[in-house]
Amino acid sequence: MKIIASIIVVLLLLSGGALWFLAGGSLNDFIKNQIETVGTQVTEQAVTVKAVDIKLTSGAGSILGINLANPKTYSQPNAFSLGEVTLDINLESLTSSPIIIDAIVIKSPQAFVQMTQTGGSNIQEILDAIERNTPKGEAQTADKESAPASSTEEPKIKVSKIVLAGTSLSLDLSAFGNKEHSATLPDITLNNVGGEAGLPASQLGSEIVKQALSNIWKKAKATQKKKLTDDAKDKLKEKAKKKLTELFG
Repeated sequence: MKIIASIIVVLLLLSGGALWFLAGGSLNDFIKNQIETVGTQVTEQAVTVKAVDIKLTSGAGSILGINLANPKTYSQPNAFSLGEVTLDINLESLTSSPIIIDAIVIKSPQAFVQMTQTGGSNIQEILDAIERNTPKGEAQTADKESAPASSTEEPKIKVSKIVLAGTSLSLDLSAFGNKEHSATLPDITLNNVGGEAGLPASQLGSEIVKQALSNIWKKAKATQKKKLTDDAKDKLKEKAKKKLTELFG
């Protein structure tokens, strides 16, 4: 039970050990608290969760209403909101390594991207924070070698597929004298997260969030380029039309 609980937790913005002491209180409350506490540490922004509903016997569950707050310098309250996250755990793999999560489906995600004049954004700042707070390979190896031996080894986990279904993108280009645009992105699919060998539980949650936000950031930049290009073309057309009117009446 402790191992399954830790798997679910680390998949959603968590870093930590494989064993969790569930003293008094429910598993759902424990997972909610861990997502909020460690998620905030990793992203350096407040993470809140509305509800958790885990069904251990069937290897499934859902987490509802996850919100990742924006850095204070941005106008929108949230950078990222997830309506519902569903998990499909491969129960047969729980006794092997790596443990396999067949699918994570993120339903109704919303991304609020606000660009700066220097080309940065709120999403880039959060990605930078995740990078700062994620253990690097060499440093982690050194720490592991210097640490005392433990009878419990942290489990490795791989996720076969992660789907961000129909992300609603709000793109604020006011820094460029433009406006806020809305778009619905095509489904984003991340495959084989963790690789064939899997990642330690303490690294997987951050890796999932990093890949998801990186994909959204890439698509937001492509949308930004198109919107600004289209706007420039419209202005040129309007200018040409005005000039022709002045010349020919």
